[in-house]
Parts: sequence; C-alpha cells; structure tokens
Amino acid sequence: MEEKGEEARIVGLDQLPAALLATIMMMLDLSSICSAGSTCKTFRHCASHVLSFIPSIHLLEIAPSVEVLRPLLPPNPLMRSLKVDCDRLDDSAIRLLVRPSLHELHLHNCGYFSSRLLSEIGSQCGDLKSLYLGSVAEKTRQALRVSDLEELLSGCTQLEALFLMFDVSIFIRHNFAQVWALASTKLTSLEIGYISSVMIMELLDPNLEQTHIQPSVLPRIQKLSLSVDYITDAMVGTISRGLLSLTNLDLRDVPISEPRLPFDLTNSGLQQINQHGKLRHLSLVRSQEVLVTYFKRVNDLGILLMADRCANMESIYLGGFCRVTDTGFRAILHTCSSLYKLRVAHGALLTNLVFHDVRATSLSLTHVSLRWCNLLRNDGVKNLVSNVDLRVLDLRDCKSLGDEALRAIGTLPKLKILQLDSSVITDMGLSYLRWRVITSLTSLSLRGCKRLTDKGISLLFEDSSKYELQELDLSNIPSISDEGILSLARARLPILELRLRQCPLIGDTSIMALASMQAREEGWQGSRLRLLDLHNCGGITPLSFRWLKRPYFPRLRWLGLTGSVNRDMVDALARSRPFLHVVCHGEELGADPSNRLDDSYMREYDDIDEFEQWLLGGEDSGDDNDDNDDVDDEDVAMEVAGSDAEMEE
Repeated sequence: MEEKGEEARIVGLDQLPAALLATIMMMLDLSSICSAGSTCKTFRHCASHVLSFIPSIHLLEIAPSVEVLRPLLPPNPLMRSLKVDCDRLDDSAIRLLVRPSLHELHLHNCGYFSSRLLSEIGSQCGDLKSLYLGSVAEKTRQALRVSDLEELLSGCTQLEALFLMFDVSIFIRHNFAQVWALASTKLTSLEIGYISSVMIMELLDPNLEQTHIQPSVLPRIQKLSLSVDYITDAMVGTISRGLLSLTNLDLRDVPISEPRLPFDLTNSGLQQINQHGKLRHLSLVRSQEVLVTYFKRVNDLGILLMADRCANMESIYLGGFCRVTDTGFRAILHTCSSLYKLRVAHGALLTNLVFHDVRATSLSLTHVSLRWCNLLRNDGVKNLVSNVDLRVLDLRDCKSLGDEALRAIGTLPKLKILQLDSSVITDMGLSYLRWRVITSLTSLSLRGCKRLTDKGISLLFEDSSKYELQELDLSNIPSISDEGILSLARARLPILELRLRQCPLIGDTSIMALASMQAREEGWQGSRLRLLDLHNCGGITPLSFRWLKRPYFPRLRWLGLTGSVNRDMVDALARSRPFLHVVCHGEELGADPSNRLDDSYMREYDDIDEFEQWLLGGEDSGDDNDDNDDVDDEDVAMEVAGSDAEMEE
C-alpha cells in the first residue's frame, strides 16, 4: 500500500506549475529550451512563452528562414542580445530583427539585405552598444547609400563596439568622412571588412583639404582593425597620431599590384607606430590572396626602430616581411618583455637563431605561430619549447620540421592547439605526442604530412585515456585509409570537426564507422560531428548517402563531398536536412582555422538535433522512404564490426 501511495505522489515534469517550468527554462540556452519544447505539448507551449521574455537569442549554428525565425522572435521587450546567421534572410526580416530593447546585435551573412538595414537599426536601436554586420548587400550587389550609414551612426548614440564586415569603399565617397563625425563618442572598438587607405586618410586626418572634419573624430577608439588595399607610411602615421587611446591596431592589406613607393610601408612608417605609448597589440599583415607580394621596403632597421617604441607590447603579428632577418625578430623577443603572443607569416629569413637564447629572456610565450618559415629546423623548436606554458603552437608549412621537433613538443604539458601541416614527420614522431600532449589537445592538424600512415593514427589513440580532442585534420595524407578511421572510432574521441579531404583511400567503411561512433563522454548515442569534409575521398560511393541521412550524424552542420558525386542524391540530402550545408566544389568548410590562435572558440553543441526538430515543428524531416535505406543502429554496428574484422584479418 505504501508503495502504491508513493507511486501516486510521483508527478511528471509536464504536470509542474507553468511558472515553475518557465523559471527552469529561463536558466537554459536557446537550443536547450527548444530541445525541451520538442518533447511534449506542455513543454512546447512553455518554451513558446519563455521566448517572449528571454534576454538573449543566439542563432549562429543554423541559417533560419523568415518562417523559422518568426516563432523564435515574438514581441519581447526584455531582449538585450540577438545574434543571427542571416544567409537565408533579406529586407523582409528587418522588422523581426531590429528591436528598440537591444544592447547587442550581431547579424552575419547579410548578403541579401540592402543598406536600408543600417538606417533601420539607427532609427530603432538607440540603446545599442555592440553591432556586427557581415557581408551587407554582397549577393545583391546593390550600392550602399551614405545616408543610411549617417542614420546608423547618428541614431546609435550608445555604441561602444562597431563591426562593419563588408566593403565600405562602395559607399559614395562624397561626405563619407563627415558622416563619421556623428559616430558615438563612446565608441572604443571599430573593425571594417574592407576600406581604401585613401578613405582612412580622409577620415582621420583633419588637415586634408577635401574634408572639414574635426580632430575629435573617434576620440576614444582603443581597438582598430582594418583590411585595406595598401598599408602605407602615411596611413600608419595618421592612425598613430590621430588615435590617442589606441591599444590594439590590426592592419591587413590585399594588394592587386606591386606597391609603388608612395603606396607602401617602409622603415619610416614603422618608426611612427605607438606615438602615444599605449599600444599593446599590433598586427601588420600583407596578404597573398591576390598577388604574391611582400613588404620589400622594410628590413631589420625598421623592426629595431619599432621595437624601441613598443617595449610594452603583449602581442605582435608580422606577415610578409621577407627582408627581416633573425636580428629583427630577436630584437622583438629581447625588447618586448611582456610579449606572450608571437605570430610570423612568410618569414623567409627566419631561422633557428631567433630562439637560440630565448631562455635568457623573461618571456612566457603562450601563443606562437610561425607559418611558411621554411628555414626553421628542429633545433629551433627545441629552444622554443623552453616556454613550457605554450598553449597554441602553429608550425604549418614549415617544411623542414621532423620527428625531433615532435619529441620536444611532446613535453609541453598545457598545449591545446597544435598545427603541423606539410611537415616531414613520421609515425614514430607522432607517437611522441601520446604520453602527455594528446590528452590535453583540443585541436590537431596534420594536413599534408604525407609520411604518416594508419599505424601512426592507431598508435596515437590506442590508449584508453580521456581525450579532449574536438578538431582533427587528416587531409591530403595519401596513406590514410579506412583502417585509420576505424581506429578513431574505437578511441571514441569527442570530435566535433573532422577533415579528410584529398585522402584517396577513404571509403564507405569510414562513413559507417563515423556514423556509429560514440564519444566516451556523456554516453551520447551516435556521432558528435558537426563538420565532416570528405572532398575528393576516392572510395566514397553513393552507398554512403544512406549513412548521411537521419538518424545518423544528428549534429552535422557542414558536409563536404566530391563534385562528381550524384547531384540528385545531394539535392535529396539537402532537402531532407535543411540546416545542413552541403558543399561540392572543394571550398573549405566552416570558419577558417588559419586565423584562430586560441582555444576560446571551443564550445559544446548539445541538443542540436532536437533544436532542429523543434524549429521544423516536430514534423518528419522528409527522408526518402526507400526500403533500401531503412537501416537501424544494429545494422550499422554489424557492418562496421564486419569491416573491422576484415581489416584485422
């Protein structure tokens, strides 16, 4: 009788008071709220109610349509933060997105919006403090009106951070500089996707005849990040003189022709940096995207002059300084005693001598990136790792590094990100990582290390340790086959992103293994993968598509396939999984890993599949009802086990 009484007192969660349910859901993030809402009608009604007073909504993992977005964004006077991937939206969604209560608004991939978006934000969001706009009008190719920019800057009087991640040079230049005089006096951070160096000069230099702007423009800017056509002495000098509070300066140029002397950076320009002594983070990069060109008018003297002014620098990134030798780079290491982050790209003359006496300095480097530094050898890495606090080490395209460098790297106890693309390491070198480093790594890139085989991958993950690895790149390794991927599946790694492009021996067996792989953590049933790149994997056949449908790979958001694969099957897959980005033309998937120098981007992505189910209204995803495609987990396990046994035999 007592047992029956206790059973009678048991109350299901869906029978709890609505106020209590709402209080509980308010403590969850958006995906968790929607996941709960997909379980029953009571929870769905409560989730819809909670969305009317939740303070923040972030939708960057999927690109919703207007129909999907509308129930997620009911009238909500308490909403303070909104972040949305707008790849499927246009001007018709402006009324949903632009709200007077917002303090933070981040809109990515706004290619189908016009510049009207700017004026609407300016007229509606007077309390906005942080604004991010990406790719505005890039797909429609409509002209951007300066009047819309003017309304944005004059209306958002509380702005502290502004990110205009598109080409602002297509604004008509007339009155462009004067418009910026209307910008919030509280603005401390400004990033622009692309702007010409001439427009920057007009904006910041009050002495130019064509402008009547006052010297007080952008008076409190501390962080400035610009992508320009040419980095010049005049532009660097204007920025350094005009921005009195500058602490972070990030300049990147993309020349379309070889710069002439008036349009280039020289030793004289470097000497003008940090005139007010407040700069802590500096980045000067010449991109190789359009034209292979360098800062040919800068040598060791310019770096020495800059180092004298930048003794308090904490982070330095120099890209494309082909005439700077070990003398210049050592001057930075021995002068900047607070330096913890060092990045060098295309350092053609950088050798082991840079780190020969790094132990004699007081440096405690935590982030080091040395890309395309082909004169760097194993001995240089041995000296570098005396900084035992290294968390990020990027040695991509340093093609002279081998197993001895990996032996030294294997002693680093705190390493989180390791990138070794195109090095000449072997399976033996890879085994040096298994004793200490592999259990702490969250990201490992071995792309183009062509001497590696399945044996090295198996050795690396044969222990039963608890791994934290979330990103793995094994692209362009010709000897990696299904056997290596089966060893990954057996290790039950918590991988979120796996890149296997240009691996000719990867086939259908790998897809089956990954579809059934379970992470050691949480006991998650099925794959945790969010990104899977299989471009140009020679063994992939149409049979693999049965494993790419539901319920397999429930969290997958990015999928790369070979362009020659059956187009009808690709289209059917895209229809059945509307939030899956399927790429067939060889593009790199997801965010560019080359620009990430820390592990702060690592996040858990729980309940994504239930989130998608809620967005689709709990309806069936529309997979094809082909009898040949009706498979269950037991079938997958049996086929994978059979393939595994065959491999071992």
